[in-house]
Amino acid sequence: MLEGKKLHVGVIGVGTMGKNHARIYSEMKSVESVSVFDLNQTAAESVAKANNAEMCKSMEDLLEHTDAVSLCVPTRFHFDVAKRIIESNIPVLIEKPICQTAPEAQKLVDIIPNDALVGVGHIERFNPVVKEVAKILKKPLYIEIKRHNPASSRMVDGSVVEDLMIHDIDIVFNLLFTGHPTMHSAGNQDVCTVLFNFDDVPVYLSASRKSSKKIRMIYAEEEDFTIEGDLMSQEISIYRKPDRYSMENLRYTQDNLIEKVLINKTESLKEELNIFLKCVSEGKQFPITPGQALRNIQICESIRSHHVITQNPVKIPSAA
Repeated sequence: MLEGKKLHVGVIGVGTMGKNHARIYSEMKSVESVSVFDLNQTAAESVAKANNAEMCKSMEDLLEHTDAVSLCVPTRFHFDVAKRIIESNIPVLIEKPICQTAPEAQKLVDIIPNDALVGVGHIERFNPVVKEVAKILKKPLYIEIKRHNPASSRMVDGSVVEDLMIHDIDIVFNLLFTGHPTMHSAGNQDVCTVLFNFDDVPVYLSASRKSSKKIRMIYAEEEDFTIEGDLMSQEISIYRKPDRYSMENLRYTQDNLIEKVLINKTESLKEELNIFLKCVSEGKQFPITPGQALRNIQICESIRSHHVITQNPVKIPSAA
C-alpha cells in the first residue's frame, strides 16, 4: 500500500486519450512525476515537454520506476501490453475497451492475479449526470441513450458499438439494471441501434459515427416524471407530470413543473484518474473491474452478430 506517498505515474501511448491522461496526471497534487512512452518518439517527446514529464525510450524503462500506469495504446495492442504490465506487478488502468475481442479479454482476465489492481477506463461511469440519473431513477418505464458523433480522423480499431455504444452498455448493465434482457439490433460499422427489454422495461441505445451533430443524451420516463440529461453540458432537467390539461383555440395546453438538478460539474476523466490513484494508494480495487469490462465487450459482440431485427431473443452474457 502506498497511502500518503506521492506517486510516480506512467502513460503508455500518447494518442488522443494518452495526451489527456498525461495532462491530468501532471496537474494532480498526489503525483510526484509523470513518465510517458510511445513507439512514436516524436509524439512522446512533444507530450513530455508539454506536461513537464519524462520521455522513456522503452516500456521496460517506464515500468522500472512507476507506481501506476495508464494504458492508452490502440485497442489491438491492449492484450500484449496489459499482460506485460500485469506481470510487472504494477497497477494499471486500461482504456476501454479492455481488449479487441471477447476471447482476448477472457484470456487477459484469466491471467490477472486476485491481488492485482487492474481497472478499465469506461469514462462515462464518472460523469456526474450519469451518477445523478442513476440515483433519481427508481421504477423506470422507458430509457433512451443517444451517442452520436461527427466523423473522426482518430484511429478506431472496432465498430461504432465498441467505439461509442460501449459507454452506454456499461451504464445500462452496471448502474441501471441487472438480469438478462432480450435484445434486438440493427446497423453497420458506423451506425447502430439496439433495443433491450429488462422485464418489460424497454431500453433503447443508438450510436453513430456519421452524425453532423454531436449528441450525448440520456432520457428516462417514470410514472410521475421524465428526466433529460445532457452528458456534455452536464445538465439534468426533470419534467413533472402536469396537474391539468386543457384545450384553448383547438390546441392542447398543460401546466408543467420543470426542475433543474444542481450538478457539481467535473471533468469525467479527471474524476476517473483521481479515483484510480486513490485505489492505488489505498490498495483497493478500481470500481470498473476487468470482469465488468469483459461482459461489456461480450455484449458488444452479441449486438454486432445480430444486426438484423428478429423476433428471436439474444442471450446476453451473465456478469462475471
